Amino acid sequence: MFASHHHQRADLVRIAIDAMTERGLAPDFPQPVQQQLDALTGPNGDADSSIRDLRHLPWCSIDNDDSMDLDQLTVSERLDDQSVRIMVAIADVDALVEKGSAIDEHARINTTSVYTSCKIFPMLPERLSTDLSSLNLDADRLAIVTEMRIAPDASITHTDVYRARVRNKAKLAYDAVSAWIDGKGPAPDALQRQPEMAQQVRTQDEVAQRLRQRRHTQGSLELETFQPRAVFEGEKVVDIRQQVQNRARQLIEEFMIAVNTCTARFLASHGGTSLRRVVRSPERWLRIVELARRYGESLPGTPDARALEAFLARQHKADPLRFPDLSLVVVKLMGSGEYVVEQAQAEPVGHFGLALRDYTHSTAPNRRYPDLITMRMIKALLKGGKSPYNGTELQDLAAHCTTQEDAARKVERRVRKSEAALFLEPRIGQVFEAIVTGKTDSGTWVRLLTPPAEGMLTGHVPDADVGRQLRVKLVDTDVERGFIDFVATH
Repeated sequence: MFASHHHQRADLVRIAIDAMTERGLAPDFPQPVQQQLDALTGPNGDADSSIRDLRHLPWCSIDNDDSMDLDQLTVSERLDDQSVRIMVAIADVDALVEKGSAIDEHARINTTSVYTSCKIFPMLPERLSTDLSSLNLDADRLAIVTEMRIAPDASITHTDVYRARVRNKAKLAYDAVSAWIDGKGPAPDALQRQPEMAQQVRTQDEVAQRLRQRRHTQGSLELETFQPRAVFEGEKVVDIRQQVQNRARQLIEEFMIAVNTCTARFLASHGGTSLRRVVRSPERWLRIVELARRYGESLPGTPDARALEAFLARQHKADPLRFPDLSLVVVKLMGSGEYVVEQAQAEPVGHFGLALRDYTHSTAPNRRYPDLITMRMIKALLKGGKSPYNGTELQDLAAHCTTQEDAARKVERRVRKSEAALFLEPRIGQVFEAIVTGKTDSGTWVRLLTPPAEGMLTGHVPDADVGRQLRVKLVDTDVERGFIDFVATH
């Protein structure tokens, strides 16, 4: 055991590296990757005459305050028939990362960037993901653009997909944009300097909210996951905060869902095989029905996304405090997402959680390998060539990407536990308000209201049902294993 006062950020990085290695993820880039990187002289300057020049449009990015790997830009235009043209540009990562190259082979191993608060382990080397292939401010970049015409009822009436050159005119951050949209803060500097850009963002927000409303009407589930992140000052953890959903995050989320749907349909309409992201209709639906019954509600006997969404919406309104815990149970009963290969003429498996038949991952090629695969397939179609992947290769990749994404999620969760233990280390003996979140034969779990951290009840455990609020005293933390122990107090 390490002495508790020695634990700091570096220990969390070590714990993250160990957890990645344990689960078959590679935390470091091998030498051939560095050699290929050194040979890159700058962003790709593809001279293909079919590439459109859209650098004049008022493109903007909206992402986290500290995000450097910018995968997408958006722009809107109001049309005469009350509809709005939304264009989403996705960084053309394939222009710099050739299939089968050293960089591609490393990305293929991990299939995703691993995000922990103490360190990001990017799928692509930082010189690529945060520079040469990132849609950075005032930089000319190649992109795949999805153009969508969205009617007043939020239906998508026309789509087009093509290659283009783009230029980011405003790098915006979620929280500042959201505060401004909600009237709780000033316009970010970039919007104050460019009034037409401010109007752009307002139009995008309006369209996104209409898309969101339509999605939920059709049964897309509104869930709230518990994923707190540690805040560091140098080597020290100074806080743990739960990420808040807001209007700007919803804006980007809606456009990405729309693009992922259009991309899947684009590949299918051209007779192409696609790598779909699916969440199957829940086999454990009757367990979800039973769960709803405990809340005094009845759900149909067969899977029904609309009925489930209506139940969740009512619970969110009635008891927002416990909604993350209900969300977690529903997510577990639904089963996790997976990647599958679908033929153009086959009946789609669909995405139960989003209530969509057609859905792929295509909007984050800097940090998700399936998106890079899909990008290559789109580019091959646009050129009139054949897919760079055969059926067997795609099947293998679908299974591998599912496995690795699950491994990355487990690593992130494992490190979050150690972060919470590290933050609470100096607070042993303190009393907190908590909610019982789980009871099994092996123990009773609680979630603190503030700071957002989870742990186990030890000693005499009162007969407290899941959802009950109680006071707990912190008695022990183990940063190495990510354990936090409490006892119930009066």
